[in-house]
Amino acid sequence: MVYSTALEVIGGCFIAYYLINLLRRAVTGLRAFVLPSLGIKKNLKSFGSWAVVTGCTDGIGKSFVYELAKEGINIVLMSRTLEKLQNLEAEIKSVYKVKTKVIAMDFSGGAEIYDGLDEKLDGLDIGILINNVGVSHYPEFFTNMKREDCWKMINVNDMSVIMMTHIILPGMVSRGKGVVMNISSRAGVEPLPLLSTYSSSKAFVDFFSEAIATEYAGKGIIVQSVMPLYVATKMSKIKRPSLFVPGPDDYARQALGTIGVEQRTNGCWSHSLQEFVVGLIPRWVREKLAWNILMASRRAVLKKLNQQGKQD
Repeated sequence: MVYSTALEVIGGCFIAYYLINLLRRAVTGLRAFVLPSLGIKKNLKSFGSWAVVTGCTDGIGKSFVYELAKEGINIVLMSRTLEKLQNLEAEIKSVYKVKTKVIAMDFSGGAEIYDGLDEKLDGLDIGILINNVGVSHYPEFFTNMKREDCWKMINVNDMSVIMMTHIILPGMVSRGKGVVMNISSRAGVEPLPLLSTYSSSKAFVDFFSEAIATEYAGKGIIVQSVMPLYVATKMSKIKRPSLFVPGPDDYARQALGTIGVEQRTNGCWSHSLQEFVVGLIPRWVREKLAWNILMASRRAVLKKLNQQGKQD
């Protein structure tokens, strides 16, 4: 009798826990994705008159630029190709009355590329930093990867986040407000075979964001780790958006609405729903599925490369 009662109590506690967790997720989803669509969201301009966006000439980064400009925020455009930056600058200024500053930078370089960047940003009231620049690779066994590609991935995906945050965060702290949004990936939530370097680099971004968020929470600084799934961009090679694969404009708009609501976020409602469903699947099943999917993807890429080689 006592044993049966104890089991009922334990079972009731588990059910209550999951119901409370489900309710919490629902409330968070309401605040993050529904209310912002109704115009109830943070005034992004209140953090500062300038924003810095890295990797801003394509995909999500470019969409972030447009969304911020729409809010009347001046933008520092940072990416590798000067011509693309200048074209984006012209596009933005033709639509919005904001100031822009172009800084061409190849983030795959070493520490020397950051020399003098403090001076270029000096005097700007930077309220938002979006560390968006990133590179990936097709699924491949780790030992088949070139060493220079490994260095490039760490420099672009991780060192850019560290250095840009180290350069801009002190100004935010001195003003007592600011937002640092670091674009990680769902690939960084758990290890992915055949994407070992990429997956690990994005896990670093997530951990770094959480640590910095705790360090500076008492100083008025919001630090986010944004972990998207698939978005229809050149990087993902998905051309058309769908219900569960948003376009970059839709994704950027929703992601900005999560500022101040979620410290770790998938960035949009459809990705958050997918994350919830995936979390219900046992990890060993997820690992098996990931292995099979990535192996199939690797075979498809190698077949395509082989065909291109024969044509050449």
